[in-house]
Amino acid sequence: MSATASAVASCATPRAARYQRRRPEQTLWYRIVQTHFATWLDLASGEFGVAPPGYVERTFRRYLECGILAHGFARAYCDTCQHDFLIAYSCKGRGVCPSCNTRRMAETAAHLVDHVFPPLPVRQWVLAVPKRLRYFLQTDAALQGAVLRIFLSEVERALRVQCPSTTNTDTSTARIGAVAFIHRFGSSLNAHVHFHCCVMDGVFEPSVNTDDRVTDDVPGVSFHAAHQLDTLAIQAVQTRARQRILRAFVRRGLIDKDDAKEMVQWEHGGGFSVDASVCIEGNDRAGLERLLRYCARPPFALEHLHQHDAEHVVYHNPKPHQGGPRELVLTPLELIDKIAALIPPPRTHRHRYYGVLAPNAPMRAAVTALAPLAISPVGAGVLCMAGCPLRGAPTPLKADTNTAPESKSRAAARYLWAMLLARIYEAFPLNCPICHSQMRIIAFINDTTTLHKILNHLGESTESPKIAQARGPPLWEAASAAERAAEMFGDAGHAQWALPTVLFPEPPINFDQRIGW
Repeated sequence: MSATASAVASCATPRAARYQRRRPEQTLWYRIVQTHFATWLDLASGEFGVAPPGYVERTFRRYLECGILAHGFARAYCDTCQHDFLIAYSCKGRGVCPSCNTRRMAETAAHLVDHVFPPLPVRQWVLAVPKRLRYFLQTDAALQGAVLRIFLSEVERALRVQCPSTTNTDTSTARIGAVAFIHRFGSSLNAHVHFHCCVMDGVFEPSVNTDDRVTDDVPGVSFHAAHQLDTLAIQAVQTRARQRILRAFVRRGLIDKDDAKEMVQWEHGGGFSVDASVCIEGNDRAGLERLLRYCARPPFALEHLHQHDAEHVVYHNPKPHQGGPRELVLTPLELIDKIAALIPPPRTHRHRYYGVLAPNAPMRAAVTALAPLAISPVGAGVLCMAGCPLRGAPTPLKADTNTAPESKSRAAARYLWAMLLARIYEAFPLNCPICHSQMRIIAFINDTTTLHKILNHLGESTESPKIAQARGPPLWEAASAAERAAEMFGDAGHAQWALPTVLFPEPPINFDQRIGW
């Protein structure tokens, strides 16, 4: 075979994507935390004598150990060709680690698509409140829940009006199904509490079982799709929600009654904003998963962070405000301070369920049984949905009772690490790059002695990257001093305050995953 024919054949042969272990120690964000976190912690603790919350420091320190082989790893092995590689442990933190943030985002979206949302149209409702009210919402979880319930109750009221096909004259029995995400951040790394709610575009109501094989203790439901929402209906939701939210703030003594009356009369919604322009059709499961990933996204994205010079970094703002900068130029300490303020407190829910999807809702089991990979209960009720066509009369559909139950040792909301990577990057990490057979995890290495023996045998470092100690004055102040010294004393003064040209040097260790035992 000629060289040209061989090259064409090699290009035509599909190559399986090869998994590459992430190396957090080589990223810009890791080097910033590694170099400046101790300094930031000292400065933040000394300001007004109030130290940052303990969970903030723990989250940062766990991130510095995430993905580092010296802190433990798993070994993947191929039984066919004896190829193996190491997988470093993750910190599973929230708010700081880009990798764990991405996993949590993908896992939440995958669970909701596979096990919660049936194939029905889903609309995103977004609520933003005035800056004067965001201050109270930032740290008050009970107030966040109260505002969210008010907003979703008004959305439910609007959808009931848009569903004339409901059979019951008492519309109070018709409920919506929604999953709400509380965002505590904005696109420019600012504190901005607002709400993203994924609501099925219609209402559910109980229906009478007509199948003798179904027991009476599991009720059936009927879904009635809403007509096309217009601007007036969305504006009515915004107006009523604004009035009720302001009354709730007055009752709690957070604002005066006169101030609330004045805010009601403000133009352009008075700082309140409601958007419902995004709607995903029921058969677009990939689009629904993208929407849910957007709603469950972390506060910042690593690809938006770039180094500007030796003293500053640049964060690209994908959605700048009107007249606002698209590029945020920050010092390392300013960046750490912004990210630290956005770390969610421990034991706070990332998303909440409402309506028929609420944990104790009578119709939850019947609704979630229609999800693509739902675990259908034995004797599930008859489900009637206006899904074929979406805007037509209710058509009876039955839940699939032949779905095999998952293993009881793992909850449905927990996804395997390998399956999540395959879902995001379309590359299964446990496919052997040599023979393309499926590999398996054969060991988890936690013992320090064993860990050091393996890493020494492979020629890898047994020490984690060193964390810089707190320093003063800060590095950028020293850089300013170097400029002043150069102006006053010439090259001699400049040499005294000379700084390295690269603020974040390359790590001395590069891990090699080509392992031969």
